Amino acid sequence: MIKLVFIFLMTWTIDGSDVAKVNGLKKEGEKAFKAGNYTLAAEKFSYLIDSMNIDDENAVLNLGHSYFQLGKNEEAQNQYMKLILSENEELKSIAYQQLGALSNDPKTLQKALSFFKSALKANPRNEDARYNYELIKKKLTEQQDQDQDQENKDDQQENEDQKDQEKQDQENQEGDQQGENEDGESQESEDQNEQSSEDQEGEDGEQDQNQENQQEGENDQEQEQQQNQEGQEGDQEEQQDQQNTDSQEGQENEEQEQQEGQAPPSTSDKLKEMNISEEKAKMILEALKNSEIQYIQQNRRRPTNNQSSDKPDW
Repeated sequence: MIKLVFIFLMTWTIDGSDVAKVNGLKKEGEKAFKAGNYTLAAEKFSYLIDSMNIDDENAVLNLGHSYFQLGKNEEAQNQYMKLILSENEELKSIAYQQLGALSNDPKTLQKALSFFKSALKANPRNEDARYNYELIKKKLTEQQDQDQDQENKDDQQENEDQKDQEKQDQENQEGDQQGENEDGESQESEDQNEQSSEDQEGEDGEQDQNQENQQEGENDQEQEQQQNQEGQEGDQEEQQDQQNTDSQEGQENEEQEQQEGQAPPSTSDKLKEMNISEEKAKMILEALKNSEIQYIQQNRRRPTNNQSSDKPDW
């Protein structure tokens, strides 16, 4: 607890005509202060200073004490501040001590410590000021330790919050990445399925086209074979008919030669009999050559030249 010093110094400087009145006010103020009637005490000391213009540092100090007891800190501070330039070191030490007591607040402990230190400088024998100085110094140390602990806790909490936030951000990022990967895999799977479907359709279409082309090729081949076979059959029939015709003609000529007992007629006579021109005969011969006429030529009798009717036949 802050120790306070209330000292009533009774050194007064007044005119002789006002001595009785000043002494009466002084006694009334002291009596009221000792009785705890600080309001009345403040009135008596204030009247001496303000109304009677008593220029006395003792009255100022006593008025400051009265305001201090009434809780009027600002008014008390104003009175004590008037005394910090006093030449009376004891009075000045008390004023500094009271200013330190008014600054005994957690927010202004450093200021209070400075006032108590000034009180000790003014009067090193002021044990109350020394006690208050050590007390405030201890409070400041505890307060600094508490502030440091709180700061460490705040830093630790901030670090934990930052780690939690980073962890949350990382989880969110991983979740987003996983979602993107799943979407990408799903899209890729869809693309692959679509591509596979297109490839399968292409393969099916190509296979159908190949089968169709193969079928058309087989049909064309069968048709070509059929045409070739029909052509061969037609050539064979034509060759057979020609052979039959030639054989029949040869047989008829032989029979006619045997019947007539004469030499076979010439080619011109035969053509005339057959009513075929030489050009047409040549065309027939060329056709027979193209249809394996070798067989026809081997079986065909070449006609002899007509003998003169007037020459003997030997």
